[in-house]
Amino acid sequence: MKRDGFDMRSMIRPDLLELPGYVPIEPTDVLAERLGIAPEAVLKLDGNENPFGPSPRALEAIGRERNYHIYPDPAQRKVREALSEHVGVATERIVCGLGSDDLIDLVMRATLSPEEGVINCPPTFGMYPFSTEVAGGRVIDVPRLESFALDVEAIERAAGDAKLIFVASPNNPTGNLMSPGELERLLATRLIVVVDEAYIEFAGRRQSAVTLVEENENLVVLRTFSKWAGLAGLRAGYGVMSPVLASVLMTIKQPYNLTVASGVAMLAALEDRELLDERACTICGVRDDLFRALGEIPWITAYPSQANFVLCRLDGVDAVEVQRRLAERGIFVRHFDTSMLRNHLRISAGRAEHTEPVVRALREIGAALGR
Repeated sequence: MKRDGFDMRSMIRPDLLELPGYVPIEPTDVLAERLGIAPEAVLKLDGNENPFGPSPRALEAIGRERNYHIYPDPAQRKVREALSEHVGVATERIVCGLGSDDLIDLVMRATLSPEEGVINCPPTFGMYPFSTEVAGGRVIDVPRLESFALDVEAIERAAGDAKLIFVASPNNPTGNLMSPGELERLLATRLIVVVDEAYIEFAGRRQSAVTLVEENENLVVLRTFSKWAGLAGLRAGYGVMSPVLASVLMTIKQPYNLTVASGVAMLAALEDRELLDERACTICGVRDDLFRALGEIPWITAYPSQANFVLCRLDGVDAVEVQRRLAERGIFVRHFDTSMLRNHLRISAGRAEHTEPVVRALREIGAALGR
């Protein structure tokens, strides 16, 4: 029997009761069931996932591991040591987590007091404002310029009211990189600058900010194994930062926030990095072919990208309707309809053979809609 007189809503933070949830993408089996088709018939280009999946060594290592009944190493020793060699920084600067999302949350929990400001630069990854509000912080939106470049002058003006800046480079969903000059000016604000490099392997690691961490105490660089290494389903990421901040994150994180399977897969993926880099190059080629093909469709404006996707604006047709008609064909893409991205679709780069059916479907849908 339900006990009377207890109101659970009154015990929950009022701001969280009103917080809209982050809108995630659906898994392949759910999409297939919704359409009544086989999962292998789904062309899933809505999540920027790696179409090649994990490396062979990662799959083999997961299958060989026999210690899944044992808790993982809370200090993440082997993985942090391997990442130290991979990135070229001291182990004490590295923290691993359940994807870069986990690191975003940890950084905020370690640094934000209630109502302290976080500068967010939309259009960008929706987890930054979402995690800020969950942490009790205050989102300070500084919209990007029409070119999708950062409005650095506006960020500098807002810096006095903030504690952190989150910047994705390459940016999701626009695909553009932050320039070294822009980063230098952000670091000069003396705020904590978090650079999310989830897609950096598709832009070339020479574009990474990770080499600047040692000389900039206020710089944090986040990476993930979801895109480059095809481990999105295992949730594996890491951050490179000041040893002071890293030590705090290691203290406040959930003790076993990197699973045995994730750790094993990360180590094996690093051993297979040459293959993963080759696959990243292949995906970049598919991305560029997709960009050119989309640009030949009169009612689509495609934007250049340094990530593994292409953002495009639809002119004279309803993006929701186009997305729906693509889904009817088993092709799933991401829709955006914000103040700066009205009527936009983001299409992930799949395998080479995926581009033609996507472009053909778009042309046929456009013709059916009178374009």
